[in-house]
Amino acid sequence: MNKSKQLFTLITSEGELQVSLKEVDVPEPKAHEVIVRMEASPINPSDMWPMFGPASLDKATFDADKNALVAPVHKPLLSRIKSRLDQTLPIGNEGAGTVVAAGDSPEAQALMGKTVSILTGAAYTEFACVPVQACLPHMDSTTPQQAASSFVNPLTALGMVETMRMEGHKALVHTAAASNLGQMLNKICLEQGVELVNIVRSQEQVDLLKGIGAKIVLNSSSDNFKAELYQAIDSTGATLAFDAIGGGELVSDILTMMEASGSKDATGFNTYGSDSNKQVYIYGGLDFSPTILNRAYGMTWGIGGWLLMRFLGKLDKKRVGELYQKVATEINTTFASSYSKELSLEEALQPENVALYNAKKTGTKYLIVPNKGD
Repeated sequence: MNKSKQLFTLITSEGELQVSLKEVDVPEPKAHEVIVRMEASPINPSDMWPMFGPASLDKATFDADKNALVAPVHKPLLSRIKSRLDQTLPIGNEGAGTVVAAGDSPEAQALMGKTVSILTGAAYTEFACVPVQACLPHMDSTTPQQAASSFVNPLTALGMVETMRMEGHKALVHTAAASNLGQMLNKICLEQGVELVNIVRSQEQVDLLKGIGAKIVLNSSSDNFKAELYQAIDSTGATLAFDAIGGGELVSDILTMMEASGSKDATGFNTYGSDSNKQVYIYGGLDFSPTILNRAYGMTWGIGGWLLMRFLGKLDKKRVGELYQKVATEINTTFASSYSKELSLEEALQPENVALYNAKKTGTKYLIVPNKGD
């Protein structure tokens, strides 16, 4: 356990991405730290930008001498990432494994031998040293593979419903809704009686969500999509949406239909539109093209970014603890995740695998298993 293989990312000021596998020392844990033998770490969409930045991955190759995936970065884009240039940085937001060493504190010692999920930013490794506060302990029957996705997707789904209540909305709209996160959100909303409008891109995804009990699922490729979107928003009264896509006109279409529903009974002059607040939070970037706004939704609306960690920072510690406990208790039901493929640390660097997981296809997810094949 003195050494650990770990993935790192580097973008040079000359315009080259290097995602490399290095051998590093495993430190002795301090009093409130533990060493986790990592057994499963998901590759989430939120991991992609730290890993690759704006590199041209269609030109990526594997450099055996550097033991790294290398790809060019268009030089005019380097100014966007000035703060990270020429720095070798760890990657991997979350993962799970077994605690194999612990510091002297009672809290650390209590985790010895436990399966824990960790939120670290350096999860793509064989052994991770983290403070006990970054650990979510699981039941003895939960495996690291089952516990791997305990933070990003579950807490984002729970955070969406929390945000809805905190801001006074009564129903939600969610895009790219057939994802692992979207399926979790449906289960939460069904359990808590929250009406949810799901937007997907294919009939296959409609069938998937209907199969887990989703009530309203719209196919954005349908010829009648906008009419169906209006009907769904009008019937639920949804005035809050979470958008995982970012680019294109969908955000604008959602706001337009919210306004059409809110103004349907207006009489006389309606210069400024309905007075109910219409809000869309963009929390993902599946489409990096510009977000196009065709402003036809009055003056009471907002578009903003939504980030999980900043949202959790708004909650008191007791509420965060309650959300963590709900995830641990329901990790194999409400928050169960499925994976398309398992990759070793070495396999995660191969261009053919990068092309697969970087495509960010809804409903597909990849898992890094450091000890795969051992």
